[in-house]
Amino acid sequence: MRRTALAALCLAAAATASLTGCLPGEDKADSAPKGPFAGLTGGEIADQAVEATSNASSLRMKGGMKDDDGSLVDLDMALDEKGRCAGTMSANGQGEAELRMTGDTLYMKYDEKFLRAQDEGASKEETDSVVAMLAGKWTKMSATGSDAKDIAGFCDLDTVLADFEDVNSDATRGRTTTVDGSPAIVLHEKDGKDAYTLYVATEGEPYLLKVVSRSAEDPGTVTFSDFDTPVPAEKPKGEVLDLDAMNG
Repeated sequence: MRRTALAALCLAAAATASLTGCLPGEDKADSAPKGPFAGLTGGEIADQAVEATSNASSLRMKGGMKDDDGSLVDLDMALDEKGRCAGTMSANGQGEAELRMTGDTLYMKYDEKFLRAQDEGASKEETDSVVAMLAGKWTKMSATGSDAKDIAGFCDLDTVLADFEDVNSDATRGRTTTVDGSPAIVLHEKDGKDAYTLYVATEGEPYLLKVVSRSAEDPGTVTFSDFDTPVPAEKPKGEVLDLDAMNG
């Protein structure tokens, strides 16, 4: 898979999957007509988009993709370079978990459907007990603990974007369009039978606005927005269950 396309999908999958395996492609010149990015090849535009996106202090990503275990993961998450994040996630459409991270504390709130789906294999009594204790309630745990470290690492934008370095794309230019009202140019990348479509902003910073993967192994669509916007990761109000204290 080409480095640019996979790096963007890795960004969204980082909550549940590793960023390893994102490899650079080979540069290839293509036509560069007048208009947005006049004189630039698709690969050069893609490289600019990756650089601009990696330099953002914060962003929001939303979309769905397949996890390593085959689960379909949906994310709607804002995160920044200071380690703050806020948003929601679900797997296979089975409920939803809301999360926020600020400082060294990860806060999460789960609905009943999510808890029951994650507790498969446990007895009904055990699952009912977990649901009664946690459903609809905010919890907290140390971001450095073993149960939180994967998500905590994902909440650090610098860590998530680390694999964007030294990109060398061979994308080709396509038509112009819009992504959620923002003007964009379409770029295409292929690797064998796999195809990837990138959408890059043509006004302001050349941010990566959307990535669509038609890879058999890594299908998914992710959109990016709210660049350099403060992340709403405040500590939840009211009672918060301390999971670290409960686990002794």
